[in-house]
Amino acid sequence: MPLPTLLPASRIAPANEAPILRWGLLGSGWIAERFIESVRAHTKQDIVAVGSRSKDRAEEFASRMALKRAYGDYQELVAADDLDVIYVATPHNMHHEGVTLALNAGKHVLVEKPIALNRAQALEMVELARRKRLFFAEALWMFYLPKFDVLRQLLETKAIGQIKSVYTEYGEYFKRDHRIFDPKLAGGPLLDLGTYPVSLLTEIFGVPESVIGLGQADPSGINGQLSAILTDADGNQGTVSITLYGFTPTNAVIIGTEGTVRFDGPFLLPGAFVVTSADGSQILRYEEPSGGHFEGLYYEAAEVARRIRAGELETPYRSLDSSLKTMATLDMIRQAVGIDFSVAGLLE
Repeated sequence: MPLPTLLPASRIAPANEAPILRWGLLGSGWIAERFIESVRAHTKQDIVAVGSRSKDRAEEFASRMALKRAYGDYQELVAADDLDVIYVATPHNMHHEGVTLALNAGKHVLVEKPIALNRAQALEMVELARRKRLFFAEALWMFYLPKFDVLRQLLETKAIGQIKSVYTEYGEYFKRDHRIFDPKLAGGPLLDLGTYPVSLLTEIFGVPESVIGLGQADPSGINGQLSAILTDADGNQGTVSITLYGFTPTNAVIIGTEGTVRFDGPFLLPGAFVVTSADGSQILRYEEPSGGHFEGLYYEAAEVARRIRAGELETPYRSLDSSLKTMATLDMIRQAVGIDFSVAGLLE
C-alpha cells in the first residue's frame, strides 16, 4: 500500500481564538513560570492567581509574574470563586494531593506530567473527576502540538502499515542539587524524562504484555539511568533509554510495515518529521517551526479552554485512559528495573 500523496492537515485551532478562562496556578516553581510566559504570548487566557505553601513565596511569584492575587495556602486558592480551572504545577510527588484538593473544591484541573506517581493514584483522581463531572487532563504538552495531531491521523489511518517497532531515547544533564536527584521527591529519570517516550510507546502499542529492563543506581539514592524493552501480544517492540548524565539527541523512530517516521530533532518538541515508504521510493515531509523546551505549552491551555467551554470532561489529545495506560506501563518498568518509591516513604 503506497503512502498518501499528501500529509493530513493539523486540526488544531488557533490558540488565540480559544475562549477565555480564569486560571489559578497551584505551585510556584519553574514550570509555572514557563506556562505563564507561553500562554500569555500566544493566547488570551487570564492567569489570575497563584497558590503556594509559603505566603511570601506566593506574593513574590505573583509580583514577578504580574498576577492579581497570591495565596499562601492551596485550599484558599482552589476555594476562590472567580477561578475556572486550576493548573497543578507542583513536583510530581504532590500531584495527587493538589489534584484531589482542586477537584473536591469543584474546579476543573490540568495537571503537569506525570499525572501521578503510579496508576493507582491516577485512577483515584480520574474516578473523582468523573464522579464530579469536572474536566481533568494531564499536561503532557507534546500531544497538544500540531505535529502530533498530524502524526495521530497517520497512525489512525495506518498510513505506514502495522507498527512493528518504536525506538525512543531521552537524556539531559542535571546538576547535583536539582530535585531530580532527591529520592524523597520520586527523583530519577523515569517519571520525569521518561514520561515522554513511554507515553509515545503506549499511544502506539497500549500497555505492554511484557517488560524487560535494566537500571543503574545513583549514589544519591535514585535511579540514574535505565533502558527497557516493551513488547505487545504480537511481539512488536518498543524501546526506551533515559539518562540524567548527559544530553542525547532525544529522538524517536516509528517503523511500520509500509513506512517509517523520523523526527528532525527532539521528538517531543515542535518541529518537522519525515515519513518514508518502506522501500524508500516515497518521502513526505511535515514542516513545523522548531521550538525550544516548553515554548508550546500554550497549545494545552487553549485546548483545555475549548473543551471546558464546550462542556466536555476531557480531551482526545490526551485522554484520561491514555494517561492511565502510560502510568500502568511506568509501573511495569519500575518493577522490572527495581525502582522502589516506598524506600523514600512515598508509596506503600
